Amino acid sequence: MVKYILVTGGAGYIGSHACKALRNAGYIPVTYDNLETGWRDAVRFGPFEEGDLRDRSRLDTVFAKWRPQAIMHFAALSEIGESTRDPGKYWRANILSSLTLIEAAVAAGCFNIIHSSTCAVYGEQDHGPLREDSPLQPINAYGASKRAIEDILKTFARSTALKFVIFRYFNVAGADPAAEIGEFHRPETHLIPLAVETALGHRDTLTIFGNDYPTPDGTCIRDYVHVVDVVAAHLLGLEWLDAGNGSEVFCLGSGRGFSILELVRETEAIVGGPVPLLIGARRPGDAARLVSDSTAAEAALGWAPRRSTLERMITDAWRARSTLKHPADPS
Repeated sequence: MVKYILVTGGAGYIGSHACKALRNAGYIPVTYDNLETGWRDAVRFGPFEEGDLRDRSRLDTVFAKWRPQAIMHFAALSEIGESTRDPGKYWRANILSSLTLIEAAVAAGCFNIIHSSTCAVYGEQDHGPLREDSPLQPINAYGASKRAIEDILKTFARSTALKFVIFRYFNVAGADPAAEIGEFHRPETHLIPLAVETALGHRDTLTIFGNDYPTPDGTCIRDYVHVVDVVAAHLLGLEWLDAGNGSEVFCLGSGRGFSILELVRETEAIVGGPVPLLIGARRPGDAARLVSDSTAAEAALGWAPRRSTLERMITDAWRARSTLKHPADPS
């Protein structure tokens, strides 16, 4: 029997990689995206339905047409700096969209949802690797909105047949190893593609936001996880729910943190070009250190961050950026 999976944000970075993985696993991914931050060219592994998640009638039509067995929910605004400057935008976009999606799903009898959450729900916690039971103390509107979505899912699961798997992942990086799809944002805000573009000479400098954090070299430390590993976890989450297991929350990361300067030096070594740096002011809402403990996902799902080394993530990002035309570039 054909299994349709509704992928919200399937025209975006992680969503498009998930669609490829779903297709390769025998599913048919149905992308639902308003193309505000996604790219039409990234939708190439299944049907496309353009629409806004806050449009309940449009969602009802899509659920009736495809009758998906489950949802992978990636669609969200995710820039921490912007969420600090304009918190209302994030509360409206992320929470109202998710609430409308969940209500439409339950009404349509689609009760399995894999939700893309974030390590930003933890806020500033430097005492050790973060686990599923670590306190949730978001310090920006992005993290707060994602925590609220988790709470919405939990309340619906208590009163309906809804079941969920929530993945709190850390900095997603890299690209499809075959360079069929890549990482493109507008504007680009993610560190690895910015560093790669600078090493390639496409940018004059790379700005580091703060070098006075309480870390060994003064720059923020983050846990990076390869996008291929992230989407592999989502497929395992589908299998978890299909097997009749209950709702769960899992952290995804490599378990090791790298500073911005470590990442820049590795990029220079791999790409073979310098990455000139500018030191800017700290961004409001940035934590000094965020590192994951992913042992629960490894034990329950059999997941492992197999491709999540700096060398592989930067190499795959470099290959994709060198191979693919940026969707925003003129033809």
